Amino acid sequence: MSENQNNEEEAKSKEYEDICYICRRPESVAGPMIHIQGDICICNDCMQKTLDAMSSSGLNMNDMMNMNMGKMPNISLINLADFPGGIPKTQKIKKKKPKEKRETPVLDIHSIPAPHKIKASLDDYVVGQEQAKKIMSVAVYNHYKRVMSDDKDGVEIEKSNMLMIGPTGSGKTYLVKTLARLLDVPLAITDATSLTEAGYIGDDIESVVSKLLAAADNDVERAEHGIIFIDEIDKIAKKRNANQRDVSGESVQQGMLKLLEGAEVEVPVGASSKNAMVPMTTIDTKNILFICGGAFPELEEIIKERLNKEASIGFKADLKDKYDNEENLLCQVTVEDVRKFGMIPEFLGRLPILFSLEALTEDMLVKILKEPKNAIVKQYRKLLAMDEVDLVFEEGALHAIAKKAKEKKVGARALRAIIEEFMLDTMYEIPKDDNIGRVIITEDYVEKKGGPVIEMRGVAAIGQSSAGV
Repeated sequence: MSENQNNEEEAKSKEYEDICYICRRPESVAGPMIHIQGDICICNDCMQKTLDAMSSSGLNMNDMMNMNMGKMPNISLINLADFPGGIPKTQKIKKKKPKEKRETPVLDIHSIPAPHKIKASLDDYVVGQEQAKKIMSVAVYNHYKRVMSDDKDGVEIEKSNMLMIGPTGSGKTYLVKTLARLLDVPLAITDATSLTEAGYIGDDIESVVSKLLAAADNDVERAEHGIIFIDEIDKIAKKRNANQRDVSGESVQQGMLKLLEGAEVEVPVGASSKNAMVPMTTIDTKNILFICGGAFPELEEIIKERLNKEASIGFKADLKDKYDNEENLLCQVTVEDVRKFGMIPEFLGRLPILFSLEALTEDMLVKILKEPKNAIVKQYRKLLAMDEVDLVFEEGALHAIAKKAKEKKVGARALRAIIEEFMLDTMYEIPKDDNIGRVIITEDYVEKKGGPVIEMRGVAAIGQSSAGV
């Protein structure tokens, strides 16, 4: 073999790693592989289970050797070549790039930003929601002070798990993502809709912790100081139909009680579900911060019913439709309202911090379009800047976009869809002409009453424009 071939083989061995033929785990997870005939790799766990199974069937070592040599009558080894897939041509996958080792401790009380600094960083990315950002900043700061504190004086600080309620598109998930990036801690975002009671098809309760372990690169110590955000938590409310077993409602809430309060749970390493081929590890959830969020549809009706009971008859009675047009009715939510919605008291008791997000107004939507560091307008300007074209949005156009988004009633998620719709032709036509230097998006263009203003390089604008973004 030539020197070049040796160098290629050596480079390939550094870039790729073996995977087990049985459990399909890579060498970095399962450990060193055993190579057998036909370039087949088997991990130590699977090999040991195979030998144990053969021993339990009454075969001794001599029998196994005779089988291997083909001397035992009526018993033959399985020929993998007879299978449709045959012997695999390769059992290697590309290695993950190793991450830099952390020299500093996982958490240091002096390195955790103060609440006002956490909120200031959230302000760079999230528009509005001042009360929600303040509550989250204080809760996270107190939680990590709790993690670093000791209970030698007999005072043990309880966990500050949060329940976040807000209309769709108001920024619940985005707040948590920004918070985790700021603190540089592992974050697992999971969905409560797929969770079921143990023994039923779906994800077990412990799967939320296994996702956090994966986010921490299987580092147990780092995962035990992470954040788990469980979205769509309102989907596990108690079902009103009591004739069927509620495997994805109240029973899931009961199963999550131990996780929220703090317990040692066994979770699979490198897999999403438990099975015989996957090693298990124990994680203590005592110091994991849980944030639950949901839109809670129809919760507003429960709040209205409670508010209308205060004065229902007489000359000073409130009108029945007094709260029908109140957008921020969720801000008046109480624990009793959430309990009536279908969340059990034990579950709510382990989420002591309850707060709600405001509905987005038209002015807030305009700010979302242009003010955050990764605002949508800035994203499109960057896209066109790569074609050496300057993109400008008139103030009237931004308000027209916000007005359309408000009508859709899906929050900030509507903004991208609206812009994508009217920017399609512009993004398609601009690369055709290298002489285009600037495109100005007008209110008439958004309202489909006209077209954008286009300026050629070194030529006056076609049409008229006003100050924009």
